[in-house]
Amino acid sequence: MAAEAEVMDELRRLRARVPQLTGALAASVDGLVLVHDTPGVEPETVAALTATALSVAVRMADATGQGDFRELLVRGVYGYVATYAAGRSAVLTLLAQDRVNVGRLHLEGRRAGVRIGELVDAAAEQAPRPAAAPAPTPSPAPAPPMPTRTRTPRAPRTPSTTPNARTTTES
Repeated sequence: MAAEAEVMDELRRLRARVPQLTGALAASVDGLVLVHDTPGVEPETVAALTATALSVAVRMADATGQGDFRELLVRGVYGYVATYAAGRSAVLTLLAQDRVNVGRLHLEGRRAGVRIGELVDAAAEQAPRPAAAPAPTPSPAPAPPMPTRTRTPRAPRTPSTTPNARTTTES
């Protein structure tokens, strides 16, 4: 990635503005590490988990009608994990101590996410595209889809006995 040094500079500036940050990572939405500054934490693991959490968060926002994903915050006993959208193809994940000012974390994380998104998206646009592959040979026509089963509605149940009937047993 051509913007790697610039993204790393942005992470360093972010950590200087929010001293309670213990780590910062920029990753692709697919879970690949782009740039990281995460001492003591495996960046590949964090990136993969970020992609998984992002997938759930995107679906949750969509299912509840809240619109496009913007951010995700997880609070643990020892601190926070915050993930912010960073352009079309990246996310920014921040690790912070429990004593961080969450408002400041969000303010700076959102700003950094926008900046990193601009850098990553610009680098993606400038990247050379692979040569066009030769046209594939036509494959046989796919099999017709299986017919779907349709259910007919059930008739309402009728009681087999009268509602106030008593049963007796003789002994």
